[in-house]
Amino acid sequence: MPRSTSSQHPSFTLEEEDEEDDVASPRACALVPSSPVAARRLHSARTSDLDLRARLPGRLQLDEQSSLLVNADGLLKRYTSAPNTSLPRFSRRQSASGSIRVPKNHSRSSSWGVRLATALLSERRPTDAGLSESRGSIFTDERVWYDQFTSTDWVHDSIADAFRVRDLRSRKDLRGRISAWFDGAQGWILVAIIGCITACIAYFVDVTEASIFDIKEGYCSQGWYFSKRKCCFAEVDCASWTSWGDSLPLSHIEKQWVDFGAYVFFVVLFAVASCSLTLTTKTVIPSAFSLSTLDENLGADRQKYDGRDADDTPTGRLSPTQTSRDAQKPSTMIYYPAAGSGVAEVKVILSGFVVHGYLGVKTLVIKTLALVLSVASGLSLGKEGPYVHIATCVGNIACRLFSKYNQNDGKRREVLSASAASGVGVAFGAPIGGVLFSLEEVSYYFPPKTLFRTFFCCIAAALTLKFLNPYGTGKIVIFEVRYATDWRFFEMIIFILLGSLGGALGALFIKASRVWAQTFRRIPVIKRWPVFEVVLVALITGLVSFWNRYTKLAVTELLFELASPCAPGDPSGLCPKDKEQILDVLGYLCLAFIIKSLLTTITFGIKVPAGIYVPSMVVGGLLGRIVGHCVQYLVLAYPGAAIFDACPRNEGLESCVTPGVYALVAAGATMCGVTRLSVTLAVILFELTGSLDHVLPFSLSVLVAKWTADALEPLSIYDLLTDMNSYPFLDNKLRPNFTTDLAEITPRIRPERMIDITSSPLVRAETLRRKLEYLHNAGELDGGLPVVRNGVLVGLIPAPDLEFALDKLDNEDECLCLMATDIPWHNAEEMEEREADPTDFTPYIDPAPVALDIHSPMDLVYQCFAKLGLRYICVVRNGQYAGLVHKKAFVRYMKELEGAGDA
Repeated sequence: MPRSTSSQHPSFTLEEEDEEDDVASPRACALVPSSPVAARRLHSARTSDLDLRARLPGRLQLDEQSSLLVNADGLLKRYTSAPNTSLPRFSRRQSASGSIRVPKNHSRSSSWGVRLATALLSERRPTDAGLSESRGSIFTDERVWYDQFTSTDWVHDSIADAFRVRDLRSRKDLRGRISAWFDGAQGWILVAIIGCITACIAYFVDVTEASIFDIKEGYCSQGWYFSKRKCCFAEVDCASWTSWGDSLPLSHIEKQWVDFGAYVFFVVLFAVASCSLTLTTKTVIPSAFSLSTLDENLGADRQKYDGRDADDTPTGRLSPTQTSRDAQKPSTMIYYPAAGSGVAEVKVILSGFVVHGYLGVKTLVIKTLALVLSVASGLSLGKEGPYVHIATCVGNIACRLFSKYNQNDGKRREVLSASAASGVGVAFGAPIGGVLFSLEEVSYYFPPKTLFRTFFCCIAAALTLKFLNPYGTGKIVIFEVRYATDWRFFEMIIFILLGSLGGALGALFIKASRVWAQTFRRIPVIKRWPVFEVVLVALITGLVSFWNRYTKLAVTELLFELASPCAPGDPSGLCPKDKEQILDVLGYLCLAFIIKSLLTTITFGIKVPAGIYVPSMVVGGLLGRIVGHCVQYLVLAYPGAAIFDACPRNEGLESCVTPGVYALVAAGATMCGVTRLSVTLAVILFELTGSLDHVLPFSLSVLVAKWTADALEPLSIYDLLTDMNSYPFLDNKLRPNFTTDLAEITPRIRPERMIDITSSPLVRAETLRRKLEYLHNAGELDGGLPVVRNGVLVGLIPAPDLEFALDKLDNEDECLCLMATDIPWHNAEEMEEREADPTDFTPYIDPAPVALDIHSPMDLVYQCFAKLGLRYICVVRNGQYAGLVHKKAFVRYMKELEGAGDA
C-alpha cells in the first residue's frame, strides 16, 4: 500500500508500513537520498543517551547584522522583509550544544550537504523573499536561533545550558577536568576583556571630545588638537590660546561678533556631522512587526487597535496585531540604533527581546564617533547614557569569543548585564554605582553569580581607566569635590525641600518632553527629515548659549563648578563676597536655569547620541545652587535668628552654608525624578564626593524626590519610552492587582491556529504552511501551533521550528508530515540505521508544553510569564484544549489595565 493511500486511512498497521518502506510513493517528496518513511520513533529516546558533544559548532565569523545567536556555520540572516524566511532557523529540539533532544542520526555539523551549501554561499547571497519564496531556499541545513523582534525562550536556554554542563562534567579524565575548569573561567575572562575595552573606548571619547569641544572658541598655537585646558595649564591669561576673533585684525566689538559667529557655526557643524553619522544606521522594519520605533522618540505613532471583539478577528481581541485581511497594517517603521542613549532599548533586550543589529559592530563604531561630535557640539546632552549602549555592544560582540555564551541567549544576557554596568562605571568613575545600576535599572535576570562578575567587570574597567588617566588628574571620576564643613541640622529641612523640588522638576521634564515630541516632532517636515530638527536645535543652542558663561560650558564642567565649594581666586563667578553680589549671582543663575531647562527639553530625542543623566543633574544643580545662595542671603540678612544659632560668626559666607552641597543634592534629586534611580544614585554621589558626612543628605533627597516624582508622573523617562514605543516588555518588578482569571484573555479556538490530528497523524505540508503564514501575518513570529487529538492537547510546535521543518521540504504540495509523537514506527536498532525523514516533524514538537487551567488566577499567569520567561501558555478546560495566550497578548492586556486605571 503506498504512503499516500495509507495516509487516508488511520487504521493502518505497523507491519504493513514496514513492508512498504522501500516502495516509492507517488506523493512522497523528491529528496536525495530518497527516504519517504524514515525512523519514526523519536521521543522514546532519553536525553541522557544522546551524544551532545557531537553537536558543538565551530568558531563563527559574525558582523553587526548577525542574530544575537547565530547558526552553526556562521551564515548570516539579514532582515529586509517581513516575515523573512529566506533562511531557516535553529530548532528548539535540534539546536546547538545542549539541546533538549537531538536524534543521534540527525547531526549535520560536518555533512557533505553543509559543506556544499557553504561553498555555494561564496557565490550566492540570500535574496529578499517572503514566505512564498522560502520553499526553494538553498539554505536547507542552516538556521539561526531567534528571528528579528521575537522573545527569548528562557526556559529552553536554561535547560540547554544545564545539559551542556552535565555533559561537560561527566568527563572525569584530566582533559575533562581542564575543560571544565576553562569553561568556568570563560565568564571571568570575558567580563575582564569587556571592562578593559569599554574603558579604552571611554578614554578615546573623553580625550577626543575635550579637544574638539574647545575648537568652537578658538585654537591652541602649540597644536590645534590641544584643548584649552592642556594648552593653558590653568593660566588665567593664556598667550598660547587664540580666539577666532583675535586671529583677525578687528576691533573689540567686531572680534566678539566673530567669536559669536564661529561658535554658532561649529555648534551646527558638529551637530549635523553627528546626525549624519547617526542616520547611516537607518533600519527599516516592515509593517508586520507591531512596534512604533526603536530609538528615543516620544512622538512615535503608537499602534492602533480597533477594539473589536475576539470573535471578529482571527487573532483574537488580545492578539499583538490584526491579520492583513482583517485590519489595516501599520506603516513601515524606521529607527536609528545609534540615536539617543539606548538605555531603554538595552533594558528591553536584556528582558529577552531580540533586536538584530542593535548591539553590532556598526552600531558600536558609528555611535562612538557620533557621540564625540554630539558632545563636542555643546548641545545640552551627556555621554553617560550612550556609554551604557556602547558597553553593551562591546559585551555582545565579545560573547562571540566563547560558544558557551554565543550559542545561548540566556547566558549571553548575563554578560550583557555586566557590560551595561561597566558603562556606568566608566561614565561616572563609580564602579559600585555601575553594579547597582545594572541591578536596579536594566537587568531582568540577575543571579548572585552575575552580581559578582558584574562587580569584577566594573573593577577591571575602573583599573584600566585609572591607568589611561583620561582627565589628567589621576582620578577616574568625571569630577571630584571635597567639602571642608559638615552640614547643620536646620539644613535638613532645605534638603527635604530640594528633594521635593528635584522630583517635581524631573516629573515636569518628562511631561514637557512628551508634549514637545507629540507636537513639534509630528510636523511632517521634522518627521521626514530628522536632520532639520537637529539643525534647528543646534542653531537655537548656539544663539542663546554664547552670551551666558554657564550655558556655554560643557555640562560636566558646569556641574563641577556648581558643586564645588568656593576657594580663593575662584574664576567661576559663583563666590559672592556680600549680599549685593549674592543677588547678582542669583540673577545670572536663574537665567542659566531657564535656558538650560528649555534646551534640555528640546534636545532630548533628537537623532544624535545623547544621554539625559548629566544634563538633568546640571538643571538640578542650577536649582540647588540658587536655593543655596538664597539660604546664604538669609543667614547674612538675619544672623540673629534662632534657626541660625549654630552658624559661626565672621568666618566667611561658606562657614555655615555651602551652596555646592545644595547643588549636588538637587542634582541627584532631579536625576532621580527623571530616571527613578535611588540606591544607585546615592552611591554615585558618594563616590563623586568621597564624603561620608553627606551620604545622609544625598540619600534623603533621593528618597523624597522619588516619592514626589512617582506621585506626579508614575513612569520614568525610560519606562515611558518603553510604553509609548510598544516594546513587548513585561516588568518583573511590578506587583499588579488582578481581579480576573485566565479566561479573560483566552481567545476562542480557531482551526487555523491549531493542528488537529484526530482523523490522521499525517498533515499536508501546504496546510501547515498556511497556518504558519497566518501566525506571521498576526505578528507572532515566535508563536506556536498546538497539536490536538480528540480535543486533548498532545503537544505544541513552535513557529520557528515549523518554519525550519517546512523549508527542508523540496515539494510541499506533495508532502504529508507526521505530527504525532506517540507512534512507535521503528525500534531503536532500525532507527540507528536509517536517515532522518524530512517529513517527520515530531522532533520539533514539544510533547509537554506549559498549560494552565482556564480558571487559573491572573496572578499565576503573570508569574509564569514574568518569572519563567515563557513565550506562550496553553489553556485547558476540564482536560480539553481551550486556547493559547501569547506573551505579547498578555503584555497588551497589562497595558489596557494600566490605561483603564489611569482613565
